[in-house]
Amino acid sequence: MQNLYSLLISLFTCNFYTTIRIDRKLNLILRVLIETNSFSYFAEKNILKVTHLAQALRSAADSKIPIPPLRNDIGVTDVDLAYSIQKINTLNRVKSGSRIIGRKIGLTSKAVQQQLGVDQPDYGFLFDDMEVLNGLSVKMSDLMQPKAEVEIAFILGEDLDSENMTLIDLLAAIDYALPAIEIVGSRIENWDIKITDTIADNASASHYVLGHTPKTLDEIDLVNCKMSMHKNGTVVSTGKGSSCLGSPLNATLWLAKRAVELDEPLQAGELILTGALGAMAALAQGDHIEADIDGLGSVSFYVE
Repeated sequence: MQNLYSLLISLFTCNFYTTIRIDRKLNLILRVLIETNSFSYFAEKNILKVTHLAQALRSAADSKIPIPPLRNDIGVTDVDLAYSIQKINTLNRVKSGSRIIGRKIGLTSKAVQQQLGVDQPDYGFLFDDMEVLNGLSVKMSDLMQPKAEVEIAFILGEDLDSENMTLIDLLAAIDYALPAIEIVGSRIENWDIKITDTIADNASASHYVLGHTPKTLDEIDLVNCKMSMHKNGTVVSTGKGSSCLGSPLNATLWLAKRAVELDEPLQAGELILTGALGAMAALAQGDHIEADIDGLGSVSFYVE
């Protein structure tokens, strides 16, 4: 029975880039459960809880009505269970027609890690329909409890699939960098989150904006570059590259190694949002946000 459990989990949460069609995967899971009369066993193994909580997050996103913290059901320490919830909704989103275009890294600030009681970042997936074009707008009705943060984005030119990856491998794989704003949002009431809440909620991802000034890594100082973010003309956040886990490269190397461990290696062409360079700023309808990163350029959007 334990081998069957492992098989089902691997099928349910396997690499999203697999050539196995998603509907075939779901049908196979259902068939195995039925033929082995195993529904009660897997209910005990949190399958029903995970699918129920994943559905609750989807309903919250659709209705724009936040829900109570998921940690009330899954606790604050079971990170693997939280990622299982995230993966179910990633799978569902892909099945619905969205395309994965990259990944985002969260919790790259040591202060935030201490606040949430963790000692490592987290990650989520980015989709094509999350993009807001530079200088244009996003509707407030499409957002939930939105906040903006400034990040350095990397675009990969090569796959990162080595089991013994080093910084040299990462440097060779990054094609260029861009200034970026991530619009984060939470499906959890009042942003009352701990580590398992935000992981399950796709690392609180919502939308992103990319600047139009690609730079190669030798053109910018990733550690010492200064950042400023203005809301309606007033500075609301400042920081620098080292605010992101010492360097955006450190954060990305963590993600690349983690992705290999999970058999979901980063691939050429992926967008990586590397983590915030400074504090977030809450958003309201009518706000205009503009960010500048030394040596990398500017990026902006407004909320309508």
